[in-house]
Amino acid sequence: MTRKWRWTTVLATAILIAVSGCATVGSRPLGTEQLLSAAGFEMKLPDTPETAATLRTLPAQTLVPQPRDGQIHYAYADPKGCGCLYVGTEKNYQEYQRLAFQRELAEKRLKAAQEYSNAVMTWGTWGPWPWF
Repeated sequence: MTRKWRWTTVLATAILIAVSGCATVGSRPLGTEQLLSAAGFEMKLPDTPETAATLRTLPAQTLVPQPRDGQIHYAYADPKGCGCLYVGTEKNYQEYQRLAFQRELAEKRLKAAQEYSNAVMTWGTWGPWPWF
């Protein structure tokens, strides 16, 4: 019975390690720029020296609301990354917020799975249980 329990624990641990490894190998969390693109923001490259100068004056890597034509639009300047400006509507901004929340939730779930995997791996040092 004890031997079966140990093999089950070893197998479960191996599966958890493999699954958590698959979740991290080759997949990086999406950055802000990728989320903006996925949400429908348009990437605009500066096409004149004036627009390039304006890009450098905007707050870097910050979503800034801009009133325009009676509506709120959002701008995200990335002068050091792509050297571009992401622009979107309120609808794009709401989608970005939804995607960012999903990313945060996925990162928390992955962290919890990794912590669980680490905790399961250390149970073997206690020997077979129950201890009483």
